Amino acid sequence: MEKEGTGKQRMDLSDEEEKSRRLKLEEALEIQSLRRIISAYLNYPDAAEEDVSRYERSFRKLSPAHKALLSHYPQKFQRLRRCIALNSHFIFSMLQAFEPPLDMSGDIDLCRDAHPEHGQRDHFVSEGNNACPCESSPLRITCSVSDQHACAEGSNDTCRSSAPVHGNEEANIECHHNSNTGSNMHNGEIREYCGTAINDFNSNISSCHQWLEPSLKLNVPLVDVDKVRCIIRNIVRDWTSEGKKERDQCYKPILEELNRLFPNRHKDSPPACLVPGAGLGRLALEISCLGFVSQGNEFSYYMMICSSFILNHTQTVDEWTIYPWIHSNCNSLSDNDQLRPVSFPDIHPASAGIMEGFSMCAGDFVEVYSDSSHVGAWDAVVTCFFIDTAHNIVEYIEIISQILKDGGVWINFGPLLYHFADMYGQEDEMSIELSLEDVKRVALHYGFELEKETTVETTYTTNPRSMMQNRYFAAFWTMRKKSAAAHQQVPC
Repeated sequence: MEKEGTGKQRMDLSDEEEKSRRLKLEEALEIQSLRRIISAYLNYPDAAEEDVSRYERSFRKLSPAHKALLSHYPQKFQRLRRCIALNSHFIFSMLQAFEPPLDMSGDIDLCRDAHPEHGQRDHFVSEGNNACPCESSPLRITCSVSDQHACAEGSNDTCRSSAPVHGNEEANIECHHNSNTGSNMHNGEIREYCGTAINDFNSNISSCHQWLEPSLKLNVPLVDVDKVRCIIRNIVRDWTSEGKKERDQCYKPILEELNRLFPNRHKDSPPACLVPGAGLGRLALEISCLGFVSQGNEFSYYMMICSSFILNHTQTVDEWTIYPWIHSNCNSLSDNDQLRPVSFPDIHPASAGIMEGFSMCAGDFVEVYSDSSHVGAWDAVVTCFFIDTAHNIVEYIEIISQILKDGGVWINFGPLLYHFADMYGQEDEMSIELSLEDVKRVALHYGFELEKETTVETTYTTNPRSMMQNRYFAAFWTMRKKSAAAHQQVPC
C-alpha cells in the first residue's frame, strides 16, 4: 500500500510540474507576443524615416531640369519628418502610460524571436483588406472608464483592471496617469523624436518602464509596423471629427436600432450589451452612453494599448494631433491634403455620460465568451465589421446564441471579407467562408429569427479626400434569439 501511495504522489507531483512548465511556457509566449507588438510601435519612427529617405533617393536620381520642376520636394520631405515626429510623440506617450499585465523584465532570451516573420499573429481591420496577417497570443484584461476619469473606484488618477492570466489566477493592473503636454512640442522636441534620436527619449524613461529600453526593442517585419499605421487610421475613424461620416454610416444605424429595441431602459437595471471586435472602443462607449451596461471585447493588443490610452488618459477634447495620411503618396489631391493634421479625441470619454459598468475586455472572443459564466448573460450582442474575422464563423454564431438571453437580440453590421481566406502557404490555417445566405441559415439553426435586414454602403478607415475610395455594401440585420421551447418546435 505504501508503494502504491508513493507512486500516486509521484504522479501527482509530475502532473503539477507539467502544469507549471506549461504555464511558464504560455506566459513566455505571451510576453514574446506583447514585446513584439510594443517593438512594432517603437519601430514606427525608424520605418517612417526610411520611407522618407527612399523618397529622397528617388528625387536625387532626377535630372536637374526635372528637379527644378519639383523644387518644393525637399521642403515636403522636412514637413514629413515633422509629421512623423508628432506621430511618434503620441506613440511614445501612449506606451509610457501603458502598464503591461505581465512582467516584461523577465528572461529576455525567451522573448527574442530570431524569425519574427514566424511569430504570433495579431489581426484587425485595415483599409482595403480588413485583415492584418498576424494575431497575438490572447491575453485577457478588462479596463473600464468612469465619470471620475478612472477605472478604479475612489481614485481620480488610477486605472485598475483584473486580468485572469492563467485559469483562476488574477493579477491587478494599475495604470498611473501622468499629465502630458499633448501634441504641443517645440522644434527642439520635434527633432528629438526623429530617427535615431529617439534613443535619447528612451534613455530618460522611468524605472517602472524599463521594458521600453532600446536594448529590449526587437527588429520586427515591416508588416508589424504597418499595423501601427492601421491603428493611426483607426483613431481617425473612431475618435475624430473627420471620422464622423464613417461612424454615422456604421455606428449610427446600430445605435438607433438599440434605442428602438430597448425603449424603456432604467439605471437600476440597464440592459447588458456585448461588442466583440470593439477596436478602439468608440462604439462600445456610445452604447454605454445610451444607457446600457456595455462591454467591448478586442483581440488585438495593438488596439487595446491605444484604446486604453484614449479612454483612460486623455484629459481634454482634441488634446492630441496626428498626421494619419502621410504614409502614402498615392491618390493625393495635394501635399496639404496628405500632410493635414487631425486632432483627437473629438469627445472627452470620461465626460461623455457613460453608464457604470462600461468595460473593455482583451482576449479571443471564442476563448473568453465560451465560458459557462456568459451563458444567457447578455441582452444584446452587437457585431460591427467582426464576424468575418473568424476562423470558423459557425462557432461565432453558436457562441453568440449561447450568450444571449432568450429574446435577446443580435445586431450585425459588416461585410464578409474573411480574414483568413488568403493565408497561402499555411496549410493548418482554418478558414470557413460562408455566403451571406449560409450565414443566415446557420443563424436560424441556432435559434435566431430574422427581424430586420438591409444593405448599407460604407467605407472603413478611408481617407475621405483620397482619389481612391474602397466601399463596402455591408449587411445590416437584427436577429432575435427565440426561447428554447419555441426553438425546439421549429424543425432545423
